[in-house]
Amino acid sequence: MKRMFGFLLLAVIICFTGSVFGAEKSAAKAESLISGLEDQRGVEVTIYNVNLGLVKDQRLISLPQGVGELRFMDVAAQIIPTSVHIKSVVDPASLQVLEQNYEYDLLNPQKLLDKYVGKEVKLYTKNPYTEREEILTATLLSNNGGPIFKIGDEITFGHPGRIIFPGVPENLISKPTLVWLIDNRLKEKQKVEASYLTNGINWRADYVVILNDKDTKADLSGWVTIDNKSGAAYKDAKIKLVAGDVNRVRDEPEYKDKMLRMAKAEAMPAAPQFKEEEFFEYHIYTLQRPSTIKENQTKQISLVTADSIPVRKELLYRGAAYYYYNRYGEVITNQKVGVFIEIENKNNTIIKIQK
Repeated sequence: MKRMFGFLLLAVIICFTGSVFGAEKSAAKAESLISGLEDQRGVEVTIYNVNLGLVKDQRLISLPQGVGELRFMDVAAQIIPTSVHIKSVVDPASLQVLEQNYEYDLLNPQKLLDKYVGKEVKLYTKNPYTEREEILTATLLSNNGGPIFKIGDEITFGHPGRIIFPGVPENLISKPTLVWLIDNRLKEKQKVEASYLTNGINWRADYVVILNDKDTKADLSGWVTIDNKSGAAYKDAKIKLVAGDVNRVRDEPEYKDKMLRMAKAEAMPAAPQFKEEEFFEYHIYTLQRPSTIKENQTKQISLVTADSIPVRKELLYRGAAYYYYNRYGEVITNQKVGVFIEIENKNNTIIKIQK
């Protein structure tokens, strides 16, 4: 009986192990599904004024049922990998993430040469006088400070020929890519939402005040300036701006949840193009129309305009307080008089602008 039980237990272990290895093998054989901007159905960007952005990218993807690999391309180059999250918008329970990777080993001449060290490449040369073309087969021995080739039995470097590679290595990609190993249970197309934080995108408010000839009234125009160096473009995006200090030192769940809740918050009217909301110590401004933010672009959007605002001019001479308090140094007699313009806003707060 003991022997029989031992054989049965061994058989169960073998069957279970075989099924696990079989699942891993089938998952490894599954072809990678690539998703790019052609699948995108909507994008939302929440920009913080601390060079930080929250991106929500929704895409409609035909995912096969079962375990497979999804390569999610066209994401920001300055993405913060630990902040990445993906979910199914159609049915959250139908999509399970088994593994998550961020690949950023980007294709460039230096890395392409490094990947082909020890392998054969071709060298193309063309004689400028005879127009004769020649292609040589060479082995790339090293790429430290420059490529070193072995042609036949000879070693050379500084070869003038153009290097021709037989292909692109699998572990080199053209752009940063999120890679998920997922288990999909939905037969229909999946509408997924990937959210992540990225560095390299910022905003600020710039104001222009034009006074009349008597310095009694002024025209005010305010602009939102968005600077995008995150390494991605956001087409027809829903844009939200968050003003306030964000503590990025902590990495606590409630901190991340707070940022996500701020990005989802509703808004109250404050300006023609933007709506404003106060959330704790933050202010959220929501653009009331979609707008495209291109990569490496500085975009300006009108924030507020006001004409004929009553202002008050103030002349301020600060004197030499440092001398009278400390009896140190000499009194400067040629100090300039400061000219300031005061504007009272809707909260009865005085805003002082130096002219």
